[in-house]
Parts: sequence; structure tokens; C-alpha cells
Amino acid sequence: QVQLVESGGGLVQAGASLRLSCAASERTFSSSAMAWFRQAPGKEREFAAGVSQTGARTGYADSVQGRFTISRDNAKNTVYLQMNRLKPEDTAVYYCAASTFRVVTTTPSHYNAWGQGTQVTVSS
Repeated sequence: QVQLVESGGGLVQAGASLRLSCAASERTFSSSAMAWFRQAPGKEREFAAGVSQTGARTGYADSVQGRFTISRDNAKNTVYLQMNRLKPEDTAVYYCAASTFRVVTTTPSHYNAWGQGTQVTVSS
């Protein structure tokens, strides 16, 4: 099973930017859609952004549309999440996930590999 390791989280002020990275252990990474989910304290894990197997198609939650950009480099087995104009409500643990599908879906149960998560904290 593919292993995923996230990096790039941190503490920033509102309006700042962060770039998250997720490195996968296997070349099978390139056969899966990938996504970033996030979970704030006391809330359920929610879909933030996803990218299809080839990288041609992406999907975003309404709350991040226009501010976040997901991308992938299949040659490097890595997926990225560029987060701009961060808001305090973006504060959460961000998880990278690999899907059992080649297309983007928003349902957590469609993802069979998860990273350990990286904390993003946005102060006001």
C-alpha cells in the first residue's frame, strides 16, 4: 500500500500563503486520483481539493475555490497544495490521500491511503 508523507504546514497570519507537499512511496501513485482533506478541531474531516490521475482535472470545495491550487508531479510521486489568502477558518490538520479511483471524488471512503497530517494554523 502506498505510504504518504505530508510537509509544509505551519503558523501564518491571515492573508499569507503556504505550500503543502505530499510525497508518495510508490510509483502506483500515478494511477490514483489524489486529494487533500482537512479536519478542524471538533469537526468532521472534509474534502478540500483533488486532482485526477493525470493531473488534467481538479476539484475544490467552495470554501477554498479561487484561493487553493492542487497539482501533482507524477515523475516525483508528489502532490502539492498551494494555499493563498489564508483565513483563520482554514486552520486544520491537512491530510493527503490516495484514491481507489482515477477521477476526483469528495468521499473519504473512496481513499484507501492517508498521510499522518500536517498542521496549518492561521492567526487573525
